[in-house]
Amino acid sequence: MTESVQKVIVGVDTHKDFHHAAVITALGEPVDDRRFAATATGYEELIGWVTAAGTVVRVGVEGTGSYGAGLARRLRQTGLEVVDVIAPDRQERRLRGKTDQLDAFSAARAVLALRARTVPKTRDGQVEALRVLRTTRRMLVKQRTGTINQLHSLLVSAPEPVKAKLVGLGAFKLASACSRLRHAAADGVLTTVTKAALRSLGRRYLELRTEAKQLEKQITALATDYAPELMTLHGVGPDTAAALLTVAGENADRLTSEAALAHLTGVAPIPVSSGRTNRHRLNRGGNRQGNAALHRIVLVRMKSHQPTRDYIAKTLARGKTKQDAMRLLKRYITREVFPILIEVQHRQPTLETAA
Repeated sequence: MTESVQKVIVGVDTHKDFHHAAVITALGEPVDDRRFAATATGYEELIGWVTAAGTVVRVGVEGTGSYGAGLARRLRQTGLEVVDVIAPDRQERRLRGKTDQLDAFSAARAVLALRARTVPKTRDGQVEALRVLRTTRRMLVKQRTGTINQLHSLLVSAPEPVKAKLVGLGAFKLASACSRLRHAAADGVLTTVTKAALRSLGRRYLELRTEAKQLEKQITALATDYAPELMTLHGVGPDTAAALLTVAGENADRLTSEAALAHLTGVAPIPVSSGRTNRHRLNRGGNRQGNAALHRIVLVRMKSHQPTRDYIAKTLARGKTKQDAMRLLKRYITREVFPILIEVQHRQPTLETAA
């Protein structure tokens, strides 16, 4: 009789340049551990090593959204079940210390004990493209804001002849005017240097503004192509739609219900009951970008959506606060958005690069 192949659980502690993998049996007994390079060749070596150890039940990977993204993608392509594992808590690390080997075995045991069961987002389609575009645009907008703030700060102490021509202008007109400043023969050293600095900042602001607008057009095109129903909801714009799609991921059906999406975005109250006390508290966790997207939808609807305005009036009449009404509206919008996210995922659109 041939010996049956043992079932194993794999845990992976991911890093920028390498990943440390550990294998345990279905009973939690350690089998082996090994380090692999975080490259395509290293991924293949890791897969070959773990499959040789036995029948892989599932693989727990830390950081599936960062350092472990490439490995998680390759494991799914191989047909292995991947689970997202968070880092061990600080109390556990204080008790047993920290090494890559310990973290890898801890990830495997978390999967075995079902403490880690979250299905990671896939990152190989239009939603991932939206995330990349949106992340880049947010960085450009932040740099643009910092540039115009620095320009205003420099203008405060600028020589009076320069300052008089620029005071009172809006951001775009100010940057345009600064970008056209030229050196004059009568200018002193301070005036010459100040003009050069203002010109540099003005040109940089205009460049960042143009790049941000180009990315915004790409985001709009991709979001409209992927989820046109989401874009038609009142208060949902391209950036908001991209944020909600990014939170749910390409495989939105990993969220089993709208309650799961609410918990993911931090709009589901958390129970904090004990003894005879039965109450809930506000969820300060969850994906803050998703929570902010829901908040922006609520703000838009409060200004231009009559049913929302009527709901807030009724809520205030019951003795609730405006903040309470907004939290309830966030939960309602989550319920409205969830079926759309599931529907667009089932269409399985092809990845296209927006022009």
